Amino acid sequence: MLRKIRIILAIVFFTLITLLFLDFTGTFHTYLGWMAKIQFLPAALALNVVVVVALVALTLIFGRIYCSIICPLGVMQDVIAKVFCHRKNPYTYSPAKNILRYTVLAFFIVAMVAGIGSIAALVAPYSSYGRIAQNLLQPIYIGANNLLAMAAEHYESYAFYERDIWIRSMPTFIIAIVSFVTISVLAWRNGRTYCNTICPVGTILGQLARFSLFKVKIDTDKCKNCRKCERNCKASCIDIKNHTVDYSRCVTCGNCLGDCKFDALHYVVAPGLVKTKTEAKDTNNIEGRREFLVGTGLALASATLAQEKKKVDGGLAVIEDKVQPKRLTPITPPGSISAKNMAQRCTACQLCVSECPNDVLRPSSDLKTLMQPVMSYERGYCRPECNRCSSVCPAGAIKPISLDVKSSTQIGHAVWVRKNCIAVTGEVECGNCERHCPTGAIQMVYLDDNEDNPLVPAVNEERCIGCGACEYVCPSRPFSAIYVEGHEVHKEN
Repeated sequence: MLRKIRIILAIVFFTLITLLFLDFTGTFHTYLGWMAKIQFLPAALALNVVVVVALVALTLIFGRIYCSIICPLGVMQDVIAKVFCHRKNPYTYSPAKNILRYTVLAFFIVAMVAGIGSIAALVAPYSSYGRIAQNLLQPIYIGANNLLAMAAEHYESYAFYERDIWIRSMPTFIIAIVSFVTISVLAWRNGRTYCNTICPVGTILGQLARFSLFKVKIDTDKCKNCRKCERNCKASCIDIKNHTVDYSRCVTCGNCLGDCKFDALHYVVAPGLVKTKTEAKDTNNIEGRREFLVGTGLALASATLAQEKKKVDGGLAVIEDKVQPKRLTPITPPGSISAKNMAQRCTACQLCVSECPNDVLRPSSDLKTLMQPVMSYERGYCRPECNRCSSVCPAGAIKPISLDVKSSTQIGHAVWVRKNCIAVTGEVECGNCERHCPTGAIQMVYLDDNEDNPLVPAVNEERCIGCGACEYVCPSRPFSAIYVEGHEVHKEN
């Protein structure tokens, strides 16, 4: 019964949180956004004490059920092992690789304390799954949506609308592929190896699980030493030779309970006073190891083969794609407060990137902020009426911001580049940037104050909020004649 309940809950959690990363309309987030906020690391970084305390209490009562039900990366490993591992009795007991576990945890905590969240995100489970879902699964989801949009349009229905399929950041895309392949191979060969050797959240919760109220117990009187439970334990934590279970690695999946034909395993309240010699030895081994809590102490093919629409000007000339300008200061989303806050709190889970309806957010390729979201305006601009990224962030890297506050928050300022402006180089009238500026921060003036010269944009930096509308609509190619420089710390008008 325990196993069936766990599987049902795991399927529900896994499916719904995956939909959060696939959906680009914001519909699912309205109802399911809380699922991202109950993930351990985002909750810790957001200082969401209620969620962290609840997860700690859950672990202290039931063991590591967070890893087998709530964590999407943990469930993904179970799915891969179930689908691709067809070996009979595929696993075996192996001692805990504590040196590796604690080394990774120490590295993770140092990176977080030092404010290098992007590096810590390489091993964070929720972030890893987010990258996999956004980079590898969302293109497939969007491709299916585009097919429905084409079919609906044929019947003069616009219930669906098409979205471009594109790789937002090649380094992040490659990291997502490497992560998926590595975790998949480990899951196929050894079940929960990643959870119990690499994952820092698993290591932290594992220390708490040692003291959980309910535990899997082996009845030595009934056990026939058939080793079936040991050979089917995906966490490799059951040692039948000594009749012990390593509770720091047990994810309370319940598989062993159903595998035992002799009723020798039970999920029961752990004895509080009486301990066997082996349990006493296990307890002595963990003395002094109370770990500090974090925060509380085929897509490539899909992307390239997907419809590549040729953009044409008047049916004659192919329009050259824009190239991202070299910004001295990257632009972080409204609500992120500052580049420092973003670097310290962002888990690089890609949820905001998935949800951005204007294709403005993309993972950074800079080593200091690798995979964390930055803004660029080649495909759209940050519309004043949209604050979706601030509403979906579970870690507090992008804090909720109202539309009124967003409209007065300066995340950057526009800069005019004379050598790129077609009013100067092509001697044609333009003024696109002035017409589309939502704050009226751009005014067309005569070049060098000479009425014989063309009109060019002049930027009022006090009124400019850095939304990027001017950069996006600028017809100059490949570099815009006006672009946005970010602010290290956001300002309010």
